[in-house]
Amino acid sequence: MVNWDASVDLLIAGSGGGGMVAALAALDSGIEPLVVEKQDLVGGSTGMSGGMVWLPNNPLMRADGIPDTHEDGLAYFDDVVGDIGEASSAARRETFLTAGSDMINLLVHKGVRLVRCPGWSDYYPNHKGGNAAGRSVEGVPYNAAELGDWSDKVQPSMAKNYGFVVKTNELRAVQYFNRSPRAFATATRVFLRTNLAKLRRRDLMTNGASLIGQILKALLDFGGEPPIWTNAAVDDLIVEDGRVVGARVTRDGTTMNVEARKGVLLAAGGFSRNADMRRQYSGDQPNEGTWSIANAGDTGEVLQTAMALGAKTDLLDEAWWLPMVFIQDPGAASLGSGRQRPGAIYVDNTGKRFCNESNSYVEVGKAMYANKAVPCWQVFDEGYVRRYVSGANPLKRRSLSEALIEQGVVKRADTIADLARQIDVPAGALEFTVNRFNEHAAKGLDPDFGRGQSAYNVCLGDPGYKPNAAVGPLDAAPYYATRVLPADVGTCGGVITNEHAQVLNERDQVIEGLYATGNITATVMGRNYLGAGGSIANTMIFGYVAARHAAGADLAR
Repeated sequence: MVNWDASVDLLIAGSGGGGMVAALAALDSGIEPLVVEKQDLVGGSTGMSGGMVWLPNNPLMRADGIPDTHEDGLAYFDDVVGDIGEASSAARRETFLTAGSDMINLLVHKGVRLVRCPGWSDYYPNHKGGNAAGRSVEGVPYNAAELGDWSDKVQPSMAKNYGFVVKTNELRAVQYFNRSPRAFATATRVFLRTNLAKLRRRDLMTNGASLIGQILKALLDFGGEPPIWTNAAVDDLIVEDGRVVGARVTRDGTTMNVEARKGVLLAAGGFSRNADMRRQYSGDQPNEGTWSIANAGDTGEVLQTAMALGAKTDLLDEAWWLPMVFIQDPGAASLGSGRQRPGAIYVDNTGKRFCNESNSYVEVGKAMYANKAVPCWQVFDEGYVRRYVSGANPLKRRSLSEALIEQGVVKRADTIADLARQIDVPAGALEFTVNRFNEHAAKGLDPDFGRGQSAYNVCLGDPGYKPNAAVGPLDAAPYYATRVLPADVGTCGGVITNEHAQVLNERDQVIEGLYATGNITATVMGRNYLGAGGSIANTMIFGYVAARHAAGADLAR
């Protein structure tokens, strides 16, 4: 007989989007949740992210009259994800689409302010069911002061690194402020909002922090103190008669048994930061987490507890890849976006291109592994530097720091052949690659990989570059090259769950009392990232589903 130190209806491990939505849905359904977060800040990977949520035919699209249908969403899953097994079963896809709208409606009903991200195309818009208008939504800039004593307890989002109060969908334009009148207008709006917030001494949350902060406020509105413990880690699951009935939790150094009368929801993320697990499960994509930029708490212990109970797993070798240029220099930050801009290409160690560089970051990362291009080289020209490299004074001529050249992290040469020698690739092959690319890129074409031929390629390209925002030749000496590595923002394989977010064992039976959502699961997206905010949508929707199921409530509200 277990001696319980605390008792709730739904115990939730992890305070990312899935855990926070589950807590809100639980309260809304009349049951008592408790979120346990091992770090001292809430939000997890969602809080650190862009905070976009991808959902076909979502309520905001319908309100704006944007054409889309449930059937198109299913067709898009079928065409892009295909048949990859139970993780993305027909039932789970159906639940994702139907419960997704219910979840968005709950958030809006509880005061979470969301806006559409118009123009941020699906990542595969040319596929059946794809949508170029944009199926993503995000939170509005949100005043942290509304959270009272919790105002400093939310994971900072990526906008904090830029120093601007900028929505994720605005970042596309801000980085091109000098390239088109529309981008300049957006950048001006962001600049004014940022400075007005400073004058008013307001800490405005955007991106993932806005999403988490607003859900936290909704939890606060239910009755004062939110049902969240920070600095509280799940050590093990407690099982009685084959059912998960609670967990052993260490909070601020004290271990206690917490009963979960209706179930335990695992929403604790993946194992990006666990080198041993990455090494064990990486398969044909060998990785030890060295290049991961995932949440520091993404270490896999909670996933291991589920696996120890016999939970079935899949996709453990997969991650949300993000090709990155690791250079600690503010002026070189713009190099990381080179694959989406005119004047830059990726080549492998034979000097050849191997993919459409402007495609989904996940797809490009997978292509790096598939083509043994880890690392690969980003090759670009002086025209790229003049157009995109940032500097302290935007009126001055743009250039890369000489220190980067001296340190060898960026190679520079007057000719492509000399550059090839510096990066140890065959000079003739690199010259052929660049010449062939230039011949077609001057016309805005890429017959080899189709770069710039989809709305997604174009929407992240340079709006001021003609004839194609994503494609342009490398024809202005000197030429440059820098190393690119397949970083990731999280793993996306884990336990198999059914359409109710219940964890299954190796016999495809439900492990009673155990739910899971997010990157701790084998995602409904399979091995593809379908659109901006796909992983956040996955964790939030199935967190919502788990809470409603545990409460014995219908999904439709």
